[in-house]
Amino acid sequence: MLLFFQILFTMFIAEMGDKTQLLMIAMTSRYKLRDIIIGTAASILALNAIAVGLGAVISELIPGWLIKVVAAVAFFYFAWSNLKQEEEGEEEEAAEKGGHPIRAVFGTFFLAELGDKTQLTAIAFAANTGLQQALSVWLACSIGLFAADLVGMMVGYLLGSKMPKYFLNRLAFAIFAVFGFTTMAEGAGLLLGEGMIRWYIAVGVAAVFAVACFITWRKHGGCPNP
Repeated sequence: MLLFFQILFTMFIAEMGDKTQLLMIAMTSRYKLRDIIIGTAASILALNAIAVGLGAVISELIPGWLIKVVAAVAFFYFAWSNLKQEEEGEEEEAAEKGGHPIRAVFGTFFLAELGDKTQLTAIAFAANTGLQQALSVWLACSIGLFAADLVGMMVGYLLGSKMPKYFLNRLAFAIFAVFGFTTMAEGAGLLLGEGMIRWYIAVGVAAVFAVACFITWRKHGGCPNP
C-alpha cells in the first residue's frame, strides 16, 4: 500500500504544471465536463497500460518524431477550429453526435502525453517493481495523473464561469497554437537534429497555420465578439 501511494503522489507532482494541464484548460472551451472526464480517463488508462505493459518497446514501434508531428498537427487544428466557434450551439450540437467529443479528447490527450515524462515515469516504476506489481503501478499512475489533470479541468471551468466566453476561446486558441509550434519543433529536432533547422521548419508550419487562421478569420468576420 505504501508503494501505491508513493507512485500516486510522484505521478501527481510530475504532472503538476505540465502541458497537459494547460491542455485541459483549453479543452474546457470546446467540450462538456462529462466528455472531457470520460475521454481523459480512458486515455490515461490506455497510456499507462502501454507504459506498464509495452513501454519498454514503444519507442521502437513508433518513431518519436512522428508522434510529435502528429500531435503538433492536432494542436494546430484545434487552435484553428476555435476561430470558427461563433455560434454558442455549435459545441452542444457536436456533443450530441454520438461520442465524437469523447474520441477527440481521447486522441488529443493521448498524443500529447505519449512519450511524455509522466509516461516514462510509469515505465520506470513498472521496471523497478516487476510484473507482480503491474496492476498496482497501473492504477496508482492512472489515479495520480488523472487527479493532476482534474485540477486543470477545474481551473478551465472556473475561468469559463468568471470570464466571457470569447476570452476563454482566445485563451484556448493561444494555448493550442503555442503547443503546436513547440511540439512541431520537438518533432523536427528528433528527426533532423537539434540545430536551427528544427526552428525553421516550425516557423514555416506556423506561417501556413497563420495564413489558414487569417482566411478563417476573414471568412467569419473576425474572432467571436465580446
